Amino acid sequence: MAANAEAVKANQNAEEPEKKKRKKLGLTSRIFIALILGLLVGVFIHYCVPESSIRDDVVVEGVFYVVGQGFIRLMQMLVVPLVFCSIVCGAASIGDTKTLGKIGVKTLCFYLLTTALAVTVALGFANLINPGFGVDMSSLVASDTSSVGEAEEVSVIDTLLGIIPTNPIQSLAEGDMLPVIFFALFVGIILAILGNKTEMVHRFFEQFNDIMMKMTSLVMLVAPFGVFCLLARTFSNIGFEAFIPMLKYMFGVLGALAIQCLVVYMILLFVFARINPITFLKKFISVMAFAFSTASSNATIPLNIETLTRKMGVDRRISSFTIPLGATINMDGTAIMQGVAVVFTAQLFGVPLGPVEYLTVIATATLASIGTAGVPSVGLITLSMVFNSVGLPLEGIALIMGIDRVLDMTRTAVNITGDAVCTMVVAKQNGSVDLDVFKDPTAGSELNEARPQMS
Repeated sequence: MAANAEAVKANQNAEEPEKKKRKKLGLTSRIFIALILGLLVGVFIHYCVPESSIRDDVVVEGVFYVVGQGFIRLMQMLVVPLVFCSIVCGAASIGDTKTLGKIGVKTLCFYLLTTALAVTVALGFANLINPGFGVDMSSLVASDTSSVGEAEEVSVIDTLLGIIPTNPIQSLAEGDMLPVIFFALFVGIILAILGNKTEMVHRFFEQFNDIMMKMTSLVMLVAPFGVFCLLARTFSNIGFEAFIPMLKYMFGVLGALAIQCLVVYMILLFVFARINPITFLKKFISVMAFAFSTASSNATIPLNIETLTRKMGVDRRISSFTIPLGATINMDGTAIMQGVAVVFTAQLFGVPLGPVEYLTVIATATLASIGTAGVPSVGLITLSMVFNSVGLPLEGIALIMGIDRVLDMTRTAVNITGDAVCTMVVAKQNGSVDLDVFKDPTAGSELNEARPQMS
């Protein structure tokens, strides 16, 4: 009897973790479910529920509107302090570039260049396919953002001068993001230069950044409810027509990512490093697959360094510096998503964008990449900052959030590929690549066997 009791208890203990696994549903899954439910409920209300004050005033413009706008306000609350602290901490870490002298400066410039190119590719491709045309959602914008796009035109010169804040506190209070980013970069670089003298201040920003990241994770817990209500309201008012732009948006992001990865990167690799792009892709494909599965640049750092060192002959002293730095400041895939999202949302809500606005998007997305953490879906938070910089309504983010996971996985693969391309270029120009290793198809083959354990 005792043996039977122990056996039953052992079976129960074995089943408990399995039950917990089955019960536990990730945030991404919950957001996706909320997206589907919001779409279905909205379409049902639009086509099947007759117009009435209860439907329109209590449910659609009452519950759905209040909960949806409450979630948007929570995201707006996060933007300025999160971005400021993240960029201060990110810029402070760039102080390590002194250890590698010219290599560090060259790496930083290359990363910023590829990010600017990525945003430009995204804006160009999105304007080519026009993902937001065909549906007018301008009537769904909250009253406080209904005047978006009516501001006076500002010259390019004034925009460039406006990056330098005359009053940083005022810029922080008003959420004027380019001056905020400039001031945060300045503070971070000075903290890096002063080093131990400002250790207490540096620690304060790191701890405050931890607070903001925790606050972000707590806000994201209510994201499924916010997404459900925003989408339910959208489809209740417009119907199934709103689904077509979402598919075009996905195509826009994936198309721009493919151009950046397979065209822009490969051209840069060939021109600046005289490296065979086909050989590079064959040796790097396993790292891209790993990044795709984890959707985290940080998680891919060890495998990225090992692959560059063992398979491609890059000096580990260089790859150990450029890859972690790239995971912090080089977010080309995220910048592409933000560029396409800007065009998508502007077209969807009827907000005109001119050359000055596009230059602002390029500058904001490029600088924001410095403060973007290499963790899943963090680009959605900085996306709201990019939207703010050109006055776009944040309602557009709700359409993006539910389908972001697959896109996030793909753009992470592009992010880490950009890090590796930069490393190859810098190392090759520094004479720190063993070409015999790079050309050897069997070099580093043991990593292919170790990869499953690492993941």
